[in-house]
Amino acid sequence: MGVKLSLKLPPVTGPHFVSCTDIMVGHSKEGSFFRLFYPCSSSDTVQHPTWLPDSEYVTALAKYLGWDSRITPYISSLILGNPEVPVSWGIPLVPGVDKKPLIIFSHGLGGFRTVYSALCMQLASHGFLVAALEHRDGSACATYHFGEPTNAPVKEVWVPFNKVEVGTKEFYLRNYQLHQRANECVRVMHVLRDINAGVAVFNVLKSDFDLETLKGRIDFNKVALMGHSFGGASTLLSLTKDDTFRCAVALDAWMFPLDDASYPDIRKPILFINAEHFQTSSSIEKMKRLNAGNKESKIITILGSVHHSLSDFAFLSGFLTDRLLQPRAKINPGQCLQATITTALTFLQKHLDLPGNLSSLDSLSEEIRACILPDFSITNSSKL
Repeated sequence: MGVKLSLKLPPVTGPHFVSCTDIMVGHSKEGSFFRLFYPCSSSDTVQHPTWLPDSEYVTALAKYLGWDSRITPYISSLILGNPEVPVSWGIPLVPGVDKKPLIIFSHGLGGFRTVYSALCMQLASHGFLVAALEHRDGSACATYHFGEPTNAPVKEVWVPFNKVEVGTKEFYLRNYQLHQRANECVRVMHVLRDINAGVAVFNVLKSDFDLETLKGRIDFNKVALMGHSFGGASTLLSLTKDDTFRCAVALDAWMFPLDDASYPDIRKPILFINAEHFQTSSSIEKMKRLNAGNKESKIITILGSVHHSLSDFAFLSGFLTDRLLQPRAKINPGQCLQATITTALTFLQKHLDLPGNLSSLDSLSEEIRACILPDFSITNSSKL
């Protein structure tokens, strides 16, 4: 019998080595919590971050996804097997005086800060700083903060996933969370702005990474948003919250929580990268409403992909995978990642006015280019 369950993320392909570190600012739930991916000058082969940062996430993730309790021990083997993210941990930012563009990344419903590591580390390998949030609105499968410091030892305070209660209309809960998520995106950007300005910011978590090395290294004229599913909708609303954000990349965005009143205020360029098998006709029409207001916004679809193809779950393998992930994608996960990164980089280079040539569709194989369908008219939808 084959491997029950394993996760192996592909190495970065950009010109930079990549490292990452976790940053938590403030002890309360209203603070900020994110993993920062960034380019570094060397590769530390001794210490790599784990994909699942704590065993609490295993149980919470399995519960959120509704996986059979008999399968949970195999999911726990991900912790015991210690799957790693193939980047360094906490080593210095690449030296220099140049300023790096910034991406604020928002996870989907039931996700957490490491679920999109493959995407985030690829972006960092092309010179971006990528702050991958862990939202505390109750949409993460689990997250935590620390109680206010006292004489007693400070303990983790876990924030559980917020289910829709019977009799509650889902839209009202999700719309409320959406605004909180957008505010959290703005808050993280402001934390990084303070760090960039040389303001002393205390990282509650123990880390060897010196935040002062980021002073003067972030280009706040080149800040973008990116997110998947609920995170895609979060990036759209965030565009209305702070004018620092110049554009957004929405990965298979869940349009349901976005209220109609927000549409006229979303005027920045948006790239929608959709999976073939997730969006509804009504969601596509909502995207087109935003596109109608901005000729620089675009919709593309990656043929053969499904909703989780745009997350690290695409790289799960083993004989249990077919039981855990349905429907299954037809496109190879590595090819889907290449298509996503290349189209996103092309868009970001244009709208952040980045120098050089980060990436081009011409660099993709003919097979991958054939999977990228522009201005997709939906024919095969699935309900949310």
